[in-house]
Amino acid sequence: MGTGGQGDSNASYDSGADLTGNLTVMGFSGVDEVATARMDLAKSELGDVKVKLIEGDLDIQQFLSSVASGKPPTLLYADRDQIGSLAARGAIVPLGDCIDGEGITTGDFVQSAIDQVTIGGEVYGIPEFNTVQLTMANADLLKAAGLTLDDVNGSDREAMTAAATKLVQREGDNVSVIGVDTKLPEFLPLWVEAAGGSLLSDDGKTAQLDSEEAVSSLEWAADVYEQQGGFSAIKATRDSADFFGEGNQFATGSLGAMPMEQWYLNVLSDVSPDAPMAFDTVRTTEGEPIAFASGSAWAIPSGSDNPEAACRWARVMTSVDAWRAAADARVALREQDGKPFTGILTGNTVADAEIKDMVTEGGEPWDSGVAAMYEANDHTVALPANPADAEFEDAMQEAVNKVLNGQATPKDALAEAQKTAQAALDDAWAELEKQ
Repeated sequence: MGTGGQGDSNASYDSGADLTGNLTVMGFSGVDEVATARMDLAKSELGDVKVKLIEGDLDIQQFLSSVASGKPPTLLYADRDQIGSLAARGAIVPLGDCIDGEGITTGDFVQSAIDQVTIGGEVYGIPEFNTVQLTMANADLLKAAGLTLDDVNGSDREAMTAAATKLVQREGDNVSVIGVDTKLPEFLPLWVEAAGGSLLSDDGKTAQLDSEEAVSSLEWAADVYEQQGGFSAIKATRDSADFFGEGNQFATGSLGAMPMEQWYLNVLSDVSPDAPMAFDTVRTTEGEPIAFASGSAWAIPSGSDNPEAACRWARVMTSVDAWRAAADARVALREQDGKPFTGILTGNTVADAEIKDMVTEGGEPWDSGVAAMYEANDHTVALPANPADAEFEDAMQEAVNKVLNGQATPKDALAEAQKTAQAALDDAWAELEKQ
């Protein structure tokens, strides 16, 4: 057994044991009422343990250096798609003993979330939050063009391309109104899954970047930009938007439709409550709801100086009791501001069901947006966990960018990415299996 396994097996986990010492947490920043409500509960269950948050976003290289020096933080908060690479490097430990000792019910987590942190049959992270995509559209623009949500939710790709050409408005080489933004490069995995494919095999060992579904999805999603004047023109308009302000692209009528993470629904309802919005899930080519899930996870570094406290913190922070406290805090704040509570996607299915019942009405179109969010959360997919997740992501992004910049065809770009990604996967799996 390698470094990770030794670190886990040397710890003794007991959910009833008294704990002492320190707990330093790296990567957990942007603390709000949802975080503090749960932190208060976690601190109470940690007893005499002194908690310190390391300020700032997670710096992977800084973290790896701390592990190499033998002075890692006690606990790590990372994106779920970073867990595989960290496990392959022996930087974090498997959590079997932690899960058993603290009585963490992994069956309560969203399946795609727990799959993202499970490598070679070992769980390396405790999932937290779930991020999904919705179809967001300007209802006024759709109506004026004789279109509906079905034309822009992905269920009919030819219709979505046609909708883009009807909605787009150009002034010379400039695009004043984006018809449809397919959100490349980041949303290629979503479109591939929606076409019935996947960029990675179920066991996380075989890249499928050059599959028929991947090539056809990239050809289509990139062509949507070409039909509107090209990606560079679309990107210029996209980048100039007041994305988080009242002059956002939906409020100003400069965007017809796009898929976007559910948190943007709250942004829009706050800064532009009168925007003419329409919401749906993203749809597969068979017309079924789909979302590509992402989120964070708690992981215990190899060499953690207090893994028992780290495990308890992870257990409490993702517990139903903690999420209930967080939802209560958010509801109180929203009521104080005279705004509706639109829910929280926790990554815990039991907590999600309870919090969904706490949602307050905000009127249309926002209530429809919340309904679409919960429907999307029930239909999530994700790439299988793998120990070369960073290298895999880089290969995919580079391929898509080459296509968008006119440097390669989708077929050629993805064929090259396939070779790069597969080599990285082979090397990383071999390294992980040595541990």
